[in-house]
Amino acid sequence: MKLRVLGCHGSDQLIEADSGPWTCRTCGFLINDTVLVDAGTVGSVLFLSEQKRIRQILLSHLHFDHVKGLPTLADNLVGSGGESVVLRSIPEVLDGLRDFVFNDALYPDFLALPDPRNPVYVRRSLEVRRETEVCGLGVTPIPVNHLVPTVGFLIREGNTSILYSGDTGQTDEIWQVASKEPRLKAVLIETSFPDELAELAKASKHLTPAMLGEEFRKIGKPSLPVFVYHMKPRFRQDIQRQLAELKIPNLRVLEEGEVINF
Repeated sequence: MKLRVLGCHGSDQLIEADSGPWTCRTCGFLINDTVLVDAGTVGSVLFLSEQKRIRQILLSHLHFDHVKGLPTLADNLVGSGGESVVLRSIPEVLDGLRDFVFNDALYPDFLALPDPRNPVYVRRSLEVRRETEVCGLGVTPIPVNHLVPTVGFLIREGNTSILYSGDTGQTDEIWQVASKEPRLKAVLIETSFPDELAELAKASKHLTPAMLGEEFRKIGKPSLPVFVYHMKPRFRQDIQRQLAELKIPNLRVLEEGEVINF
């Protein structure tokens, strides 16, 4: 399983650094070149030929930073003559895309354009706790604790699986699934705020480094690789310092542009 990091932060921001400017982008992860996990970043990173290879998109929830790449991707794909791209999520998310995004007010209805018989996007619901085949991957959505209906994903290819937490505060079920998954090779866990902003994290249902440590221990696999994402860019250095203090052996922060093979 190949994972390409298109964006891995909780906001877009251009950062000044000694080595020169670099860009933090919102979350988008491309698996095996054909399945996109969340759509915060798509068209600004991928060439058009790469965008045309995307066949299905898994959406964890409806918040803007996880769906904002969908309209521009639709603009780039419309008229290309290809098959519809399948948007996959729980019903609440798919209904929200129709009601709040592709509603002919915020953006044209690419659930029906350019032809209702062959629109840019079609929606297909996922059932929580049930594995569905998606482009050769087994995908199981698991509810997590966020402000809106949200799922993480257990994603399996053959004898390899990874777990994507989605945006979440302190939760339990997804870690119970991880603890029982014998094929699990890694977990991707969000961490949005530093420990000093724990009250904000709790109110917005996100994690801090200290909370991540508590959540990770629920899995019961201390040597499991942990990839941290969704950091708010302005707090990145503080979050990284606090993550290092956790002394989790195989923890590291994801970077835009990297490719990981599991």
